[in-house]
Amino acid sequence: MKVQVGSIGIGDRSPLVLIAGPCVVESRDLVLRTAEKVKAVAARHQVPVIFKCSYKKANRTSPKSFTGLGMDEALAILADVKKGFDLPILTDIHTEPEAKAAAQVADVLQIPAFLCRQTDLLQAAGRTGRAVNIKKGQFLAPEDMKSAAEKVLQTGNNRILLTERGTTFGYHNLVVDMRSLKIMAESGFPVVLDATHSVQLPSADRSVSQSSGQPEFIFPLARAGVAVGIDALFVEVHPDPPRALSDSASQLQLDLLDSLLNQVTSIDSLVKRY
Repeated sequence: MKVQVGSIGIGDRSPLVLIAGPCVVESRDLVLRTAEKVKAVAARHQVPVIFKCSYKKANRTSPKSFTGLGMDEALAILADVKKGFDLPILTDIHTEPEAKAAAQVADVLQIPAFLCRQTDLLQAAGRTGRAVNIKKGQFLAPEDMKSAAEKVLQTGNNRILLTERGTTFGYHNLVVDMRSLKIMAESGFPVVLDATHSVQLPSADRSVSQSSGQPEFIFPLARAGVAVGIDALFVEVHPDPPRALSDSASQLQLDLLDSLLNQVTSIDSLVKRY
């Protein structure tokens, strides 16, 4: 199945699509600067790109953590990105009422991993008519994602993406089983690998009550996922990850995106040639 997001086709052995951007809307300047760089790098490699940025981070380790600028302000910034750079937008939703508001800006509504079983949320997203990216819960087997997709299908919307972002076995770690990418693909829906959330160490940094991460594994995971045959690669990028207000330990340094795309596009071309 191919899912169309504007002029971008995802799936059915189409060339790899990039989903990239900072974790959360921190400021208008940062988001616009990042969008400009992401678009330029993707164009250099002839990779279709969807700009990803959350207007709100509802799932944070500490109650003191930054959650966002406010829904209205953050969505307005994403609307500026969409208009100014002609980029499709992907953003998370967390409650049913958010679906309609976010759909006024976003081309893809993302269901966070911890919420992927929430029937009402999935169906609210489906009813907007926007593409729906369902992130696989860290607690789910890959074949279970078919049931999540069916909840969206019940609304008459078949524009569904399924995203792998690692499985938890506790003890502050995530494991990506590359077999899950093929298993989810057997559902017929395009499959995405989130190569940055997959390197998180959830709640591991107890000194500051936040998640840690191992960004040195972003490149190997991305290369492996593309070699399996994923349809899209999801990467959170930031100009200065250590100073990011969310997921500072797992975002990719923006300047490394060019090198990453150079590697994965070569692999994608080889895999989909046969």
